[in-house]
Amino acid sequence: MGTKVSSKQNTLADRIDLSGVGVHSGKPVSISLLPADEDTGIVFQRCDISPLDQVDISANIQSVGATDLCTVLGDPAGVHVKTVEHLMAALVALHVDNVVIEVDSAEIPVMDGSSEVFVEAIDQVGLVEQKRRRRYLRILKEVRFTMGSSWGVFEPHDATRYEVEIDFEEEIIGRQKFCGDLTPETFRTELSRARTFGFMKDVERYWAAGFALGSSLDNSVVICDDNKIINPEGLRYTDEFVRHKTLDAVGDLALAGGQILGCFRSYRGGHKLNAMALEFLLSDPSNYEWTEAEPVVRGGARAELRSVASATFAADKN
Repeated sequence: MGTKVSSKQNTLADRIDLSGVGVHSGKPVSISLLPADEDTGIVFQRCDISPLDQVDISANIQSVGATDLCTVLGDPAGVHVKTVEHLMAALVALHVDNVVIEVDSAEIPVMDGSSEVFVEAIDQVGLVEQKRRRRYLRILKEVRFTMGSSWGVFEPHDATRYEVEIDFEEEIIGRQKFCGDLTPETFRTELSRARTFGFMKDVERYWAAGFALGSSLDNSVVICDDNKIINPEGLRYTDEFVRHKTLDAVGDLALAGGQILGCFRSYRGGHKLNAMALEFLLSDPSNYEWTEAEPVVRGGARAELRSVASATFAADKN
């Protein structure tokens, strides 16, 4: 048996102000999260540009402009906001339905490379329940999207569930899998603190392309050429890599325009696969329906979790 979550929309009980650095720009960034009316959704506004150029950037799949190393909303050659995924994950996982986000840069601050700071800030101010009911995007049938050796599958399920598997040649990562129903509590305890990660061998290539200029040991798990983690504190979870990939998937799929009622499974995914799989799902109205039926939460706030070596998993069904 399970319990149902609140069916009403939420907004923030108060304003949130945060500042940090852009992981790709390397420049200081400040953001403000403002309470918003029912049915506003999640909207980004650039407060560093001329009022004549101001546009509201809605957090939905239609706004995605690029997915190279991060998710970009808006026009990459014009008004846009990038690296939104960690903030989006915190908002959707904690059931913040309506919020306006003002940012004084083209990039959301990376903070510590995870969603932890955003979660703590939201928990500190709290939420206000609104009158309108929350809508969910219910998956009606299996929908598979394949991109090379990577794939993503949406399946019917009576909760919001993620089953994310990664497979790296590097022995320190290898093949890991995370499985769990998404609730505010499981996100706080099992996903929110998982940091982004990268390899020293890729740094010069990223810099030349204008990426990762603000990356440091303060906001990234860094793996050096001898297959060791150079962060003095080590990992926050033994399987932090797959947990961060799951966090990214939560943030990317938040761009559905509402919480997903179904299971998303992926293998060797990333921002591009997540966005393209979501776009493919939404391209056919027979794949889904909008509903006000609440997801079921089993066993309180805890989810089923698995992270194992590659030998444990057989090939996925085709």
